[in-house]
Amino acid sequence: QVQLVESGGGLVQAGGSLRLSCAASGRTFSSYRMGWFRQAPGKKREFVAAISRSGGSTYYGDSVKGRFTVSRDNAKNTVSLQMNSLKPEDTAVYYCAADHLGGSIRAYYQDYEYEYWGQGTQVTVSS
Repeated sequence: QVQLVESGGGLVQAGGSLRLSCAASGRTFSSYRMGWFRQAPGKKREFVAAISRSGGSTYYGDSVKGRFTVSRDNAKNTVSLQMNSLKPEDTAVYYCAADHLGGSIRAYYQDYEYEYWGQGTQVTVSS
């Protein structure tokens, strides 16, 4: 099992930046694909970004491509999401998730493929 704890959320003006971090417990962090999802009030959970076990491959949702960057440090058991050029529509609760079993590229994008989830961190972007 793995436990995930997000941090770094907050209030920022449009055009600003935030960096989210997710700390994972356990000694097998490098065996997990990691993803970031977000959920705004009244909306479905949305895929934001994901990164492969080695960190060599990354995937992004269309709405964040070119603005967000996902990275991981397997030595420190952390995954990060650098968010630049933030927009009011980025306002949501952001969740870190871990997938141990996934094998296909398609699986990165599906929230039901992820077995473990953090508690979420609020990001609010003011206009």
